[in-house]
Amino acid sequence: DAWPDDTYSTPLKKLNFNDEPVMITHVPGNTDGNSIVHFRTADVISIGDLADLTSFPYIDVKAGGSVQTVIDGLQQVLDITIPDRKSEAGTLVIPGRGRLADQPDIAYYREMVAIVRDRVRDMIKRGMTLDQVKAGKPTLDYEARYGKTTGEWTTDKFIEAVYQSLKK
Repeated sequence: DAWPDDTYSTPLKKLNFNDEPVMITHVPGNTDGNSIVHFRTADVISIGDLADLTSFPYIDVKAGGSVQTVIDGLQQVLDITIPDRKSEAGTLVIPGRGRLADQPDIAYYREMVAIVRDRVRDMIKRGMTLDQVKAGKPTLDYEARYGKTTGEWTTDKFIEAVYQSLKK
């Protein structure tokens, strides 16, 4: 019963819903099956689990996700968002979890993920193991905002996913 009954097989699906043009775009990110939904008249984008403003992004490496596809997906969101005056407001972005966002919020989140990716990649190049990378705390300056030590998705699991996706 939970399977969708209206799917699409191309990178983009255009339709009208309640007299509003809607674009659904396939955007690989934390898995290979992400979509973003852009309600064009309302200037609202629903991005699902591509960003979680309460946590480091969930990356399911086994399901085709990687740190790079998360960064690329967030960049696609930035490419279609428009800030209002003074960079705040503008296009409303609805993440899968957390508060509503705008372009500067998504830009900050994308930069955070890219910085962590670069740090882990550098540690891998220096021959560090996963345990050594975790001990090196590549996420330290973002842990107050996004880090978790308990629950389903922890900072350690995020670092593991980044490490695994870069080692592929």
